[in-house]
Amino acid sequence: MTRNSAPLPTLPLRLGALEILGLRSPEGDDWARLRALQYSQIHRQVLTRAISHALALLITLGMYLGKVPLPGLALWAAAVVGSVWNASRIDRGLADMDRRFMTRQEFMRQAQGVGLCAIAWAIPLILFVPYGTAADHFALWTLVAMLIAGMSVTRAGAPIATVLFAAITGGVAMVGFVLAGAYAFAAATGAFLTIAVGGTIEAARTYLAARIAEAGVAEKEEVVSLLLREFEENEADWLWQIDTNRRVRACSPRFAFALGSDCASVDGQSFIQLISGDAWQSGQFPASLHDLAERFKRRESFSNLLVRVDVAAGRRWWELSGTPMLDANGTFIGFRGVGSDVTEQRESDEKIAYLARYDTLTGLPNRLMLTEALGEAMRYADQWRTRCAFLMIDLDRFKSVNDSLGHMVGDRLLAQVSQRLRSAIGENEQCGRLGGDEFAIVIRDASEIGCVERLATALIEALSQPYDVDNHKLFIGASIGSAIGPRDGTSVETLMRNADLALYQAKDDGGNAHCSYEPTLHANAEERRKLELSLRQAIGNEELRLNFQPVVDAHSEKIVSFEALLRWHSKEHGVVSPGKFIPLAEDTRLIVPIGEWVLREACRQAVAWPSHIKVAVNVSGEQLLEPGFSNEVVRALADSGLPSYRLEVEVTESIFVRDARAARQVLEEIMALGCTVALDDFGTGYSSLGYLRTLRFSTIKVDRSFVQGAAQNSRESLAIIRAVVAMAQSLDMTTTAEGVETVDEANLIRQLGCNKIQGFYFGRPVEPAEALAMLARPNLTAAA
Repeated sequence: MTRNSAPLPTLPLRLGALEILGLRSPEGDDWARLRALQYSQIHRQVLTRAISHALALLITLGMYLGKVPLPGLALWAAAVVGSVWNASRIDRGLADMDRRFMTRQEFMRQAQGVGLCAIAWAIPLILFVPYGTAADHFALWTLVAMLIAGMSVTRAGAPIATVLFAAITGGVAMVGFVLAGAYAFAAATGAFLTIAVGGTIEAARTYLAARIAEAGVAEKEEVVSLLLREFEENEADWLWQIDTNRRVRACSPRFAFALGSDCASVDGQSFIQLISGDAWQSGQFPASLHDLAERFKRRESFSNLLVRVDVAAGRRWWELSGTPMLDANGTFIGFRGVGSDVTEQRESDEKIAYLARYDTLTGLPNRLMLTEALGEAMRYADQWRTRCAFLMIDLDRFKSVNDSLGHMVGDRLLAQVSQRLRSAIGENEQCGRLGGDEFAIVIRDASEIGCVERLATALIEALSQPYDVDNHKLFIGASIGSAIGPRDGTSVETLMRNADLALYQAKDDGGNAHCSYEPTLHANAEERRKLELSLRQAIGNEELRLNFQPVVDAHSEKIVSFEALLRWHSKEHGVVSPGKFIPLAEDTRLIVPIGEWVLREACRQAVAWPSHIKVAVNVSGEQLLEPGFSNEVVRALADSGLPSYRLEVEVTESIFVRDARAARQVLEEIMALGCTVALDDFGTGYSSLGYLRTLRFSTIKVDRSFVQGAAQNSRESLAIIRAVVAMAQSLDMTTTAEGVETVDEANLIRQLGCNKIQGFYFGRPVEPAEALAMLARPNLTAAA
């Protein structure tokens, strides 16, 4: 049926008797469709019904011939023949009912035809009785009852016909039996009619349920066929099919194209051979092909199976889904499925995954991967009652190299340091970069006495050798702090913190030395205590200040925003580096009141800027997860009068490690206010790739290490920046490149597609008054 209609009733069928008979429309008003399902097969039994009526007619004529006047018999016989012929003609007119819906006029006409036939058979039940014996009367009713029973079977699709025929003939028969004084037979006839009508309705219900099920299956097959045809025509994916011998059958053009061939050459070939390339001859199949062959062997369905293939286009990655095919007898006849080429997607995923777990400058594992490795080492030590170790390494005098020779030389120096670290460790150790000039090593099994000290000594010796970088001979050292697990800590966090405390001690001892953690290490802790005490009073003493660094449009080089950067001018300690007091503030939770002050002050200063200039404020995980943070944002905006769209909150990936659900909820509340949220230092720490899909970040900030790597033509850095830019564009986000210091870097960033640029090339962090003056300068780069 091609016309749209209401949905079919659900199974099991719960329609009333009147709805089954067609005397009332079911809920949904699909009367015409249900009648079409009922009456679509009725024409097939026309001949059978005609023969049954003819036999009954002949038997009746035989019984009453010579008893009923001949003219009366002839007229009655003509009436039967005419009514049966009329009913048959009407039924044959419904032969196309499976392609259309039934009208109420057709329904009434069919019922009227059966009614005329019933009247013809009712005539002898009342008029022939006086001419025959009681036996003739009972025999005649038996014939009519058999016709009723036959109709309930042959007209299961038209129950109204059977009910109408039974009601007319049965009612007349009961009257005849009453007039003849056969009250028992009259009662029996009534009981028979009740059973016949009830059975007819139930048979019709069963028949209609079967027809509804068939129609549902047909509709699903039609939908599947349409979807497959549309899929094959419009999508980049393709369909494949193999037989029991795993040979390609019914090759689709797109599948042949993916193989780099044509359907004529592909059809009948071994599926595995077509996609295995040279491995078919050597027998060295990749694990993914073994997995695919095993699924074929076990005849089990599979979905989104990643398979490495070798085809005409070279080595590719396909994603295959398939399901076994069975014939009508349930016999396995092959596989059918869908496939797609996901090579580019896989390469992009690998780049993003690499970005999330590796440091692109050195190629070493980043903090996330080192944390996982230390956790595994501690589990191993707990299981086998051994010891593990964590070494934190800080490069001595690296900052002076960075400040005097620039970041490019510093980055090349870090790359050489990473090479020496790799050379110094064995299979039992794993090294990585924590960030900046800090590295770390995880020793899986440190049970051997003195192994940590020997490794630390070897590392200091290797890292203290001179370096040749861009015609500069550089000398640096290394300070190492170590902690032994589980002796010095039973958790990853504790062990890393104690190794860090030992590192502080090693640097306090003059550097270029190794210090093992001891509970008596208090020197650094005391300094931190004093610094913490001063930091607690910094807001009240008005020692905190904000500097602002411009962020410019990559193409127009116009300022689009400023990033607020916190500075501390302590009366007791002097100018304290943010790298020193901000971690302290986070550890002591002073970051919460300090962060609130920064937020209020940044909004207050930004009000004086033009309305299109935004202010970006960094928010730590401690501050973000503080109850009522979004209310603090509302107060800062309300007190300053700054429109919410001009405030951008910057967060790092690490916020999702502590409490991902709470972080996401707070960020969504901030976005609901109209503020934007930027993801800072993307890829340098913990991975938050999953949250890029669920949270609508406005900006992804590309870390300066990637910018510097790209400037050095690092293929990895270039590929990662491109991947981040492409990902951001697909998610309707912008990208900001940090740490741009030269015109060449600025031009490269533009070519790579970043939207905004931040770095010393366009301006260093400045006081609020100077930031306001920057907005009036026509040439920002010249001023910088």
